[in-house]
Amino acid sequence: MIDLIIDMVLLIFLIAMAITILRVAGMMAMAMLFGLYSLLMAGLFMVMDAPDVAFTEAAVGSGVSTVLMLVTLSLTKNRYEKTTAKIQWRPLLIVILTGAALLYGIHDIALFGDPEAAAHQHVADRYIADGQKETGVPNLVTAVLASYRGFDTLGEVVVIFTAGVGVMMLLGRSRKARNAKDEDVV
Repeated sequence: MIDLIIDMVLLIFLIAMAITILRVAGMMAMAMLFGLYSLLMAGLFMVMDAPDVAFTEAAVGSGVSTVLMLVTLSLTKNRYEKTTAKIQWRPLLIVILTGAALLYGIHDIALFGDPEAAAHQHVADRYIADGQKETGVPNLVTAVLASYRGFDTLGEVVVIFTAGVGVMMLLGRSRKARNAKDEDVV
């Protein structure tokens, strides 16, 4: 019962935070609210018994991403352009069709924690029973991530590395532009 109450409170806070993020006008406040949203998501992952995902979300989502957003805000100028309230039908149609496809596909997903789910039938039992023997790694999570799911982990590392290189290129470009402006002034 207490788990349900905690889940509901977290979901209500998440919905309220999402609405607040959509409504807030200042970019600095928006960056801070995104950090709070990530912390709430980390709490939700923790309640769902996924502490590794929760720690990653807390570190990357609320920590690194918030810092990167704040650095980006400090490097950009405050310029506001007036936009018209014209509805763009093509993106709206794509979003509606994608949402409908996701809602249709959700019926095939196993319920959360269902012991009869496909992942619990053969793969998970084998990982638990033979993981230490087959990989030689004492920690089961490390064995799964590094040995059985090595290519997935490699893909995630490549994505994070690419994002880091992109951020470094953007920050380096803005420094060069600032240095060029300083040289033009002198």
